[in-house]
Amino acid sequence: MIKYNLKCHNNHEFESWFSNSSEFDNLKKKKLLECIFCTSKKINKSIMAPMVSGTRENNQEYPKNFDKIIRNEKNKLLELRKYVEKNFEFVGDDFSRKVREVFYDKKSKKTIYGTTTAEERKELEEEGIDLFSIPWVNKDN
Repeated sequence: MIKYNLKCHNNHEFESWFSNSSEFDNLKKKKLLECIFCTSKKINKSIMAPMVSGTRENNQEYPKNFDKIIRNEKNKLLELRKYVEKNFEFVGDDFSRKVREVFYDKKSKKTIYGTTTAEERKELEEEGIDLFSIPWVNKDN
């Protein structure tokens, strides 16, 4: 398994796992990759930092049930995604404006989710608006 940071032509960044390095290229060629935020099919690999392991002095290996553990964690993230989609309003790229409306209207109990740029996220943080990022697991993956 290999994890890539991906970016769509609308500059949304997200991660996805692939069985090997050529799977990304095959799926992209068949136009089966899609942005998790805006459904764009124009997806490219983003800049990534490799995970470099040290020497295996202590002989650490993955547990025998590692695949089961990963599937279980993915299922938890899928359940979280279903909950958010069912109970929150998707506001897309308009998130930073909408979250300000909710934040400054103290009577509002509205729950929303959407996307922000890194710059918008920083501005919101400076205003005291805390955000929570959720790994958005692909339903079909």
